[in-house]
Amino acid sequence: MSRGKKSRSASRRSSARHPVLASKPLEPGQQAQAPGLTLRSYQVGALPLLHQILERIRLEQFFSEYLPADDPRCQFPTAQALLVLVRNVLMSREPVYAVGAWAARFAPDLFNLWDEQVALLHDDRLGRCLTRLFLGTGPELILAVVRHVIAEFQVSLDELHNDSTTVSFYGVYQEASEEGQRLGRATHAITWGYSKDHRPDLKQLLYTLTISRDGGVPVYFTSHSGNVVDDKTHCATWDLLCQLVGSSDFLYVADCKLASEENLRHIARTGRFVTVMPRTHGEDEKFRTRLRQSPQAIRWEPLYDKTDEQGEVTDRLFVCADEWLSSAGYRLLWYRSTRKAELDQATRARHVQRALADLTELRERLLSPRTRFRERSKVQRAVDDLLAEREVESLIRVRIEEKEDAKYRQAQPGRPSKHTKYKKETRPRYHLTWELDAVAFAKAELEDGIFPLLTNDKQLTAEEVLRAYKRQPIIEKRFSQLKTDFAVAPVYLKDVGRIQGLLAIYFFVLLVQTLLERELRQAMASKGIESLPLYPEGRPCSRPTTARVIEVFEPIQRHLLMVGDNEPECLVTELTPLQRQIIKLLGLSPAEYGH
Repeated sequence: MSRGKKSRSASRRSSARHPVLASKPLEPGQQAQAPGLTLRSYQVGALPLLHQILERIRLEQFFSEYLPADDPRCQFPTAQALLVLVRNVLMSREPVYAVGAWAARFAPDLFNLWDEQVALLHDDRLGRCLTRLFLGTGPELILAVVRHVIAEFQVSLDELHNDSTTVSFYGVYQEASEEGQRLGRATHAITWGYSKDHRPDLKQLLYTLTISRDGGVPVYFTSHSGNVVDDKTHCATWDLLCQLVGSSDFLYVADCKLASEENLRHIARTGRFVTVMPRTHGEDEKFRTRLRQSPQAIRWEPLYDKTDEQGEVTDRLFVCADEWLSSAGYRLLWYRSTRKAELDQATRARHVQRALADLTELRERLLSPRTRFRERSKVQRAVDDLLAEREVESLIRVRIEEKEDAKYRQAQPGRPSKHTKYKKETRPRYHLTWELDAVAFAKAELEDGIFPLLTNDKQLTAEEVLRAYKRQPIIEKRFSQLKTDFAVAPVYLKDVGRIQGLLAIYFFVLLVQTLLERELRQAMASKGIESLPLYPEGRPCSRPTTARVIEVFEPIQRHLLMVGDNEPECLVTELTPLQRQIIKLLGLSPAEYGH
């Protein structure tokens, strides 16, 4: 352990003289006593690192300014309670009812709290704080925080990426089945919609996020009812981003939901966009038809190659030499990727394999004596549904053969004899055969790896347009962190207002963790450090994440040792070389860490 002015040897001798204190390690938050001696242990972890980022963001100040004023009788300021929630989601993600017990393990001053205040962090108080956050969270608060972050951390806003995800809920949520009002603020409907988690059985809310190209920093978020479709959110988001930037001079990148006529026209009036054109547009079918009929007429020009760490080429990108125009007059660029072609081919093979297995199962059901498929129309409908579900309608040709199934029954009741007469009863029975369409497979292979991008920016080259869209997966990483590292679902709350408040907490959590990563990576670049040994067994990590940094700092504790009436002696877990390096890169002092 590193410590203040007293020597380690004195601390060891003190512990040796008092075996009651030395016999069993204390859990964080516990206290041990012996005659004339008191020892109290606290967890420290990565809280000082998070505290530095929160101080620079000035989140507590913005909460105090934009949230409703606290009641004078309130024993715990709302802003401080919400910051405890932010730290909890970053480091542990405990349910709201367990946040108080979690905070009690840490030294109160690391939260800017007193000992007495930690005991007030129960779920009822935190729930009321989330309600106040719901009442105060609006574009004004978000824009004020982000404007300060942009100035403080020098974040560039020349290119912004937008996307949305769904947050699933387990339960009925009857009071939130429809949109409504709560304390003068609109509330969302927790209901069914298109689930991006592939859980159509669960109700949901829509969570929309916008990030910067520079470091993937979240710059805006909003939430919507679970049945809201993505293409209805872009116009309002664009207008707010223009307020944030102070102009419309930035590139707006989004997925195919942006490519509606209303959205593109709204943005094109003053700004620039890049998006992918959906398959439902007529221009898509025209190009693919031409590609299938005259593949030699399409000239592909190479753009660039992507390589892995060993220098091996993993993808080759091409662009169609002839630029096209969409029906609305926007630039339409067609690209081809060798890596995407491999993935498309593998996906098609997987779909065909599953379709063949489904057809085999359906054929066995048709042959069963208890089959319910007694009409040809029902069999045809079952085949069509099966092929459509697997998206292989044009690749497999299925024939339905009809045969008569004959059965003989006695004409009259009674015991059968040699004079018994029988009558013949026939019922149709259907049999399936199929074959793969080689011509359709060859045509499908011509389309492998191609995709179209739309833009109204006439200055960008074809490569610049492609690279801008290729940065869109950065936002998918943020959604991955939202649902894995921070476990946004399920949400352990019933009140829809508090749920909306908690979703705002997650935005600030993403903001803090992104800025921490960005600061650490920029410091590494300025020092010429290519990687840090953050992975198990000291393996190098070139792009450190907040989750891994928090894990590395988890063992750090603080111990307060009081001998008699003397001032307590502070002892902090001795830092490893890696921990010292990270602390210095983030501009803190290893000697003061945890004290």
